[in-house]
Amino acid sequence: MTDTVLTNHKNLEDQIILVDKPAGISSFGVVAKVRTKLRDEFGHKIKVGHTGTLDPFATGLLILLSGKMTKKSNEFLKLDKTYEATLKLGFTSTTGDPEGEIEEISDKKPELEDIKSTLQNFTGIITQTPPRFSAIKINGQRAYKLARKNQDFEIPSREIEIYFIDILNYDYPELTIRCHVSSGTYIRTLAEDIGESLSTGAYLTSLRRIKVGEYDVKNAKQLEELCYN
Repeated sequence: MTDTVLTNHKNLEDQIILVDKPAGISSFGVVAKVRTKLRDEFGHKIKVGHTGTLDPFATGLLILLSGKMTKKSNEFLKLDKTYEATLKLGFTSTTGDPEGEIEEISDKKPELEDIKSTLQNFTGIITQTPPRFSAIKINGQRAYKLARKNQDFEIPSREIEIYFIDILNYDYPELTIRCHVSSGTYIRTLAEDIGESLSTGAYLTSLRRIKVGEYDVKNAKQLEELCYN
C-alpha cells in the first residue's frame, strides 16, 4: 500500500489513503475494510478514519487517514469539493436520493434556458438547510437516526458557497451537473432546492465526488484493488 502514501512521513503506518468508493457501501464500511487490511499488513491494529463521508449510494473520492495522520482530519474536512451529480426532475424522494420513497410531482419539462437561469441563482454564497437524513448531530444524536424514528426536530440552516454549477447533460427527466462547493454543502439538498425552484421536484439518482481540495479521484485506488490484492 505504499503507493497510496501522499506524504513524506517516515512511518508507513501514517498515511493519506485515497479510495474511489464504490456504490452500495458506507464510508464506515470502507474504513473497516482498510483498517483490516492495514492490521493484516503490519501485524497490529492501526487507527483509520475518514475525512468526510459519502452516502452509500454515492461513489468517488474518499480520503482516509491512518496512524498519526488521523490527527489532521480537521484540515481535510475544511477543504472544498467537486461533484458530478444526476438529478431526476419531476419526482421527489423522502431522503433526496434513490434510497427513499419516490413520489411523482410533475410532468413539466423545463427548457434548458430556464435550467441555466435557475442554476445561476444557486451560485455564490447561499443559505442551505441540511437534510433530515444526514449525519449532523442534534442534541447528541445523528439526524438520520431521529428521522428514521419519525421524531420531530429542526436542523439549523447554514451559509455555504457554490463556486460554479456546470450542466454536463440534459435529457429530461435527467439533468447531470458538475459543481464545485464549499465544505458543508449537501448535494442532495441542492438537488431538492433546484427541483423546487423549477416547480418540478428533483432528487439525486447518482452522485460522484471527483475532487477534495487538490486531491483528485484520478489518483485514488479502487477499494477492491486496495484491499484484496
